[in-house]
Amino acid sequence: MKDDSRPAFSYPVKVGHISANAVTVRLSANESERQALAQLWDVREVLSLSADLQIARWKRDGVKIKGDVTARIVQSCVVTLEPVEADIQEPIEAIFVPEGSRLARQASNDGGEMILSPDGPDIPDTFSGDTIDAGVVVSEHVALAIEPYPRKPGVTFGARIESTAADDEKPNPFAALKDWKKD
Repeated sequence: MKDDSRPAFSYPVKVGHISANAVTVRLSANESERQALAQLWDVREVLSLSADLQIARWKRDGVKIKGDVTARIVQSCVVTLEPVEADIQEPIEAIFVPEGSRLARQASNDGGEMILSPDGPDIPDTFSGDTIDAGVVVSEHVALAIEPYPRKPGVTFGARIESTAADDEKPNPFAALKDWKKD
């Protein structure tokens, strides 16, 4: 039986060991992690995955993870189903605060509605316990950057079959009965 609670790509970071000075970490997925990620992301293959991160204390009790992630994956073309390779390069910036922290509370107005600015910073994520998984953060950022409809260069859909006005006309359900009572 497979343990689904363990992430496909994991790099646990103890919050108590993080200092105010950023620590640089380089993550790279091994073969078994790449296979698990390919299954998780529903792609043919993950050829490579690496991330360069700076992990530092944020404010008093939060953690900030910032850096860049690069990946090379193989997907199926939505037109021909042939393999299509894709390079992904994404910046990462995530802030985590402990559950119950006042920094995790969302701004709201008197009506109970959340106030969010699409151009403003993201609300910090919360964590419980004393560990944050930087590998999961990397995995999530790559998953969001995967092209949902990959297409080989130069491939287009063939001619479409359009319906005509006669095709769109609904048949009368009583048409079969019109000749029934002729005698």
